[in-house]
Amino acid sequence: MSRRRIGFWYRFAAVLCKPPLVVLIKRDWRGMEHIPAEGGFITAVNHNSHADPFAYAHYQYNTGRVPRFLAKSGLFKKGFVGAAMRGTGQIPVYRESTDALSAFRAAIDAVERGECVAFYPEGTLTRDPDGWPMTAKTGAARVALQTKCPVIPIAQWGANELLPPYAKKPNLLPRKTHHVLAGPPVDLTRFYGKEMTPELLKEATEVIMAAITRQLEEIRGEKAPDTPYDPRRERIEQRRQTQAQTQPGRSTVREGESST
Repeated sequence: MSRRRIGFWYRFAAVLCKPPLVVLIKRDWRGMEHIPAEGGFITAVNHNSHADPFAYAHYQYNTGRVPRFLAKSGLFKKGFVGAAMRGTGQIPVYRESTDALSAFRAAIDAVERGECVAFYPEGTLTRDPDGWPMTAKTGAARVALQTKCPVIPIAQWGANELLPPYAKKPNLLPRKTHHVLAGPPVDLTRFYGKEMTPELLKEATEVIMAAITRQLEEIRGEKAPDTPYDPRRERIEQRRQTQAQTQPGRSTVREGESST
């Protein structure tokens, strides 16, 4: 099979979701020519709003190549939502279980069948205070190197202005614009044929995220930070500061001991 048919469930979801999206959001969509017409591929997309999966799915639906998203397994168990997730062929992610790797196997199978799998490499909403892409997980790179499929970097901005991260209520007025810019495939050929060590996967992931970030810079007309926000580093620094505040005497003794 060279490409996945849109199918009943995707068309039904489009009937439900497209009208409110058209009303709520203006569109500045570019780069659709980079979406492959045939064959399996990956899209790697930044994530800055709980609304952007719907806005981005609208963009890609209009290219004729519907995406299969990796989504929390719990969503597949919830009545109509679960039926829609299963019917549209989304891929469940079982976190912290023996089935955790099944999502990557399913993604590889989908790509090899000629489908598109959409990755949010960051794994969650960006924690960067200014909305720039943060450090990412290596799942997209792993699937890309396993299948040698095209990886299309896609930046988006605007859904976060409609529904800011972790906000409970949308900002409906004035009407927001959803900007999307898809770029040419990321060149990962230098990683092909090598052992997929954690270091190699991390480097390939950084190449993918750098491409997404460059496109977001073009959309926003701004320069991103030189170093992506790293939530793990931030947590370590916060723990260090907390320990320094709660155990100042102990810290001083250690410093004195190490200097003798």
